[in-house]
Amino acid sequence: MSRFIARRLTYTVVMVVAMSVFLFGMSRAAGDPRLLYLTEYTTPEEWDAWGVRMGLDRPIVVQYGDWAFDAVKGDFGTSLQHQRESMGVVLDRIGATLQLAVAGAVFVVLLAVPLGILSATRRGTVWDYAGRTVALMGQSSPQFWLGIMLIVLFSVYLGWLPTSGRGDWKHYIMPTITIGWLSAAGLLRLVRASMLEAMDSEYIRLARAKGVGPWKVVWKHGFKNALLAPLTYAGIILAGFIDGSVVTETVFAWPGVGRLGIDAVNNNDFPLMAAIITLVTILYVVTSFLVDVLYAVIDPRIRLS
Repeated sequence: MSRFIARRLTYTVVMVVAMSVFLFGMSRAAGDPRLLYLTEYTTPEEWDAWGVRMGLDRPIVVQYGDWAFDAVKGDFGTSLQHQRESMGVVLDRIGATLQLAVAGAVFVVLLAVPLGILSATRRGTVWDYAGRTVALMGQSSPQFWLGIMLIVLFSVYLGWLPTSGRGDWKHYIMPTITIGWLSAAGLLRLVRASMLEAMDSEYIRLARAKGVGPWKVVWKHGFKNALLAPLTYAGIILAGFIDGSVVTETVFAWPGVGRLGIDAVNNNDFPLMAAIITLVTILYVVTSFLVDVLYAVIDPRIRLS
């Protein structure tokens, strides 16, 4: 098990390093970094002084080393828009995104897993049709349309929920449904398909022939063996939620990382974009690493291979 974890951890480190090289290369491919600070009052002397201060007079490998060393410390430079340390701006927004991500993940799991299992174990019944209907509706409804429709119905016509912003528990209802609806539909379909395959297998028939109870057959023998594929998708969902849903945060004016990224792109704020991209990449690779470890815990054959 320790060798398996060490191997996966090595892959994670390699991915982070590759991301840093790509991000640094894109920063140089976009042009001279001094152009971000150029104004009509910039003199040639100031231009040259910036080059020395930013290390642009040194070899490109040394420049990357300096940039990577600062990035490890969380120093991506000053945000052009906020005039503050870029990572500090991101960390100020990550709390709102984490809260929405946790709410969305709980909504996805509570809706998709039970309904997917019921749909697979009760084929041809009302539960099966309900599950397939929810999956179809979820994957047919774009996030921006669903968010707007929820605002029109529950905020404009009924006046039950606030239209936007972050506040008490009422502010979380519509953004949670919007951010989780599509993911819940995909996870529901995946849970249903995996459970159908597991429930038709020989070991399930053997367990039933031995007189094992229906509850134990479904959850211990069926769901445990059908968990690998949904677990992969759930990890991707959680990482995507933590990174921040651009559409949901924009529709509901949610002060999170996704909306911050849109502002950074619109204002050509490269230091802020670099901080966001680095954080997003680290979240994805760490989530992938944790999912791989859970694979090995659930199915020992994976770590043996």
